[in-house]
Amino acid sequence: MALRDIVVDGNAVLRKRCREVEVFDDKLAKLLDDMKDTLKKADGVGLAAPQVGILKRVVIVWFEDFYLEMVNPVIVSSSGEQIGPEGCLSVPGKSCDVLRPDKVTCKYQTRKGTKKEITVEHFIARIFCHEIDHLDGILYYDKEYSGK
Repeated sequence: MALRDIVVDGNAVLRKRCREVEVFDDKLAKLLDDMKDTLKKADGVGLAAPQVGILKRVVIVWFEDFYLEMVNPVIVSSSGEQIGPEGCLSVPGKSCDVLRPDKVTCKYQTRKGTKKEITVEHFIARIFCHEIDHLDGILYYDKEYSGK
């Protein structure tokens, strides 16, 4: 396992749409392991593959005792609202309020390709939305909440 450099705002890779993962192999497993080490070192709560320069639909979420790897994640339903501050490892030193769903259901695949579905709420739902946005080239400040 190894640490990867986190891409920062201004790098074009953060604005590109990621490709779906089609091959579930050792290369994908290494990417996920490296992302976990990188996230731990950076003391964040989520990391998407484009944040380490890889244009694949891969996300990890790690908040307290909740850890999940998601390959090809798709939000299939959402409900409620929450407004709160967000920051990003790729946009160091900045934050803004963002309106997000309070509950989301997501379909994804594991590192082995097994299809799964999960429903999460509150802060973890916020993390899911934030990280999945990265896979479509969207940064949190694109959705800054103005209170209107």
